[in-house]
Amino acid sequence: MDADVIIVGGGLAGLVAADELLRAGRRVAIVEQENPANLGGQAFWSFGGLFLVDSPEQRRLGVRDNFDLAWSDWRGSAGWDRLDGPLPEDEWAAQWGRAYVEFAAGEKRSWLRQRGIKLTPMVGWAERGGGEAFGHGNSVPRFHVAWGTGTGVSEPFADRARAAAQTGRLTFHHRRRVDRLLMEGGRATGVAGAILAADDAPRGAPSNRNRVGDFTLRAQAVVLATGGIGGDHEKVRRFWPERLGVPPKAMITGVPAYVDGRMLDIAAEAGGRLVNRDRMWHYVEGVQNWDPIWPRHAIRILPGPSPLWLDALGRRLPAPALPGHDTIATLRYLRTTPDIAEHDHSWFIVTQKILEKEFALSGSEQNLDITDRKFLKVLRSRLGGGAPPAVDAFKRKGADFVVADDLETLVAKMNALTERPLLDPALVRRQVEERDAQMDNPYSKDFQVMSIHNSRRYLGDRMARTSPPHRLLDPKAGPLIGVRLHVLTRKSLGGLQTDLSGRVLKADGTPLEGLYAAGEAAGFGGGGMHGYNALEGTFLGGCLFSGRTAGRSLAAGL
Repeated sequence: MDADVIIVGGGLAGLVAADELLRAGRRVAIVEQENPANLGGQAFWSFGGLFLVDSPEQRRLGVRDNFDLAWSDWRGSAGWDRLDGPLPEDEWAAQWGRAYVEFAAGEKRSWLRQRGIKLTPMVGWAERGGGEAFGHGNSVPRFHVAWGTGTGVSEPFADRARAAAQTGRLTFHHRRRVDRLLMEGGRATGVAGAILAADDAPRGAPSNRNRVGDFTLRAQAVVLATGGIGGDHEKVRRFWPERLGVPPKAMITGVPAYVDGRMLDIAAEAGGRLVNRDRMWHYVEGVQNWDPIWPRHAIRILPGPSPLWLDALGRRLPAPALPGHDTIATLRYLRTTPDIAEHDHSWFIVTQKILEKEFALSGSEQNLDITDRKFLKVLRSRLGGGAPPAVDAFKRKGADFVVADDLETLVAKMNALTERPLLDPALVRRQVEERDAQMDNPYSKDFQVMSIHNSRRYLGDRMARTSPPHRLLDPKAGPLIGVRLHVLTRKSLGGLQTDLSGRVLKADGTPLEGLYAAGEAAGFGGGGMHGYNALEGTFLGGCLFSGRTAGRSLAAGL
């Protein structure tokens, strides 16, 4: 045996599983296709959002939350509808969903602190939903941001893994591409594949695939923590569901190119059951990174509630396709409405005042004040005047941003960014003026304006995420800014079906002995614990919870 357990994938879920095994005195091997600079995987690049329920951070900001409300929100968002038949795809997904919400409302916060993860005082209100009491969306703010952003979540685990490697308890096998699982008597006993040529590419950048040898490793069990398919656009299109309409002809990419889903198919060939592959999570507020690291590198705008959102033909998007409300409903609207589905973009129109207060960019490298844990810098950038430096850089250098002092000039610049002019200046002006007419009172019949006022009632948003209501054409709030938005590929919500111990299941519903899965490869647990929608802050949390589960189960059962 080369180790007690082989973990394929050095991202967050794999590192958490390794941490649990090491704490139990087990020997671990981590097999990773990329070089050591990529330890931590996608989590390193994330904003570091974590879903928590009834936390001290919520209570300090006046938010009242509890398990029952969170579980109602989760079920309404997940919409699990594959629960019938002899082997339903959602059977384990729903059980994982409840177990995760119990974790988020229970020991998750203390467990995070014990693992060296600390939280900022900020609690964001993500995915506010579609306007129904029981349906998609967070009834209250639950998006807790880790100190250090994604690095503050992944690096404590990466540091302990590096320390364990120094003492020989953990062995890294970098530049090893797994091509098959070793099976003996129906049990997973190891992995085999190609040794790839050394490559010193920076974290996240593409690396070579030059084969220089072969390898084989054996252990008592194998954990797959290899992520989803978001880096492979053709694979995304292959599994794109009919309910979301036509996939875009052109997309940008929110994950490195190595997130290609290879291991999912390899596990299926060995007998693992893949479920819910048509469920996916892609954002519609993507912009091209002016300083890219991986191919078609995308950054997501995390908008506050105030931007005016127009489709490619310049028509205002209807509720619930509003900023920060319902990601999948917005994606479905943009891809199923016949006369706009042929276009791959939409638009934000904002004022400088809105951009300064409400635009945040997803990613550790776009939030260096929090990533570097500089408290005074955070106060200045988040609560002071002016736009955060990363946002201002995109405004000045981003290919999707245009700025003007008047609306007609802005629309002309927006039209110049597309192959042919699609926006009618008169139509855009009429809609801007109609919205502006709703801004003079603390009440409104406009759903988006009502949402802005609702947001301002929450202390956290009033301080840092929602600008005072104002007219877009107010010259004191200018200049005007137009932002072209693209579909940004991100997460797979389905994957290998696992039981509550993290064991991969076969087509007949029985465990595939010796094989476990965690993180996105397992649909974050059970093959799809999010169902059709995520409440945000739940992807990192799903990696933590599923990696912890697999590691603990193996530590106890080997």
